[in-house]
Amino acid sequence: MNWNIYLSGEIHTDWREQIKEGCEALNLPVTFSSAVTDHEASDSAGDLLGAEDNNFWRDHKSAKVNAIRTKTLIENCDVAIVRFGDKYKQWNAAFDAGSCAALGKSYITLHDENIIHPLKEVDASAMAWAKTPEQVVEILKYLITKA
Repeated sequence: MNWNIYLSGEIHTDWREQIKEGCEALNLPVTFSSAVTDHEASDSAGDLLGAEDNNFWRDHKSAKVNAIRTKTLIENCDVAIVRFGDKYKQWNAAFDAGSCAALGKSYITLHDENIIHPLKEVDASAMAWAKTPEQVVEILKYLITKA
């Protein structure tokens, strides 16, 4: 079986690459997907539907266009990894975790100990909480290779 892994959340560090490289080194049968991680591309996705003078409507249209991708990828994943960083609030990641919970999709949260409290509800629905990308790789290795 090839596992479809959805990578959600923080885009300012290389955690995605670390997980991908770790899985590749173990030759795990995985395919990764993610939301658009390029800020400008994501913010301008709705511009395809016409320019807006009001930022609210520009953001609204872009969010809907991006949601088509996100919703589809989450619905088709086997497990999601939801990363929360310390520097920025990842409202989109929290929303993705909620979508996973609502759809009955397993997800693993990835974050430092210093933000346990604000993520207590998100972590409560997660199947696991990891502190490092290496821990995520170990969880995926276990899930995929243990019969």
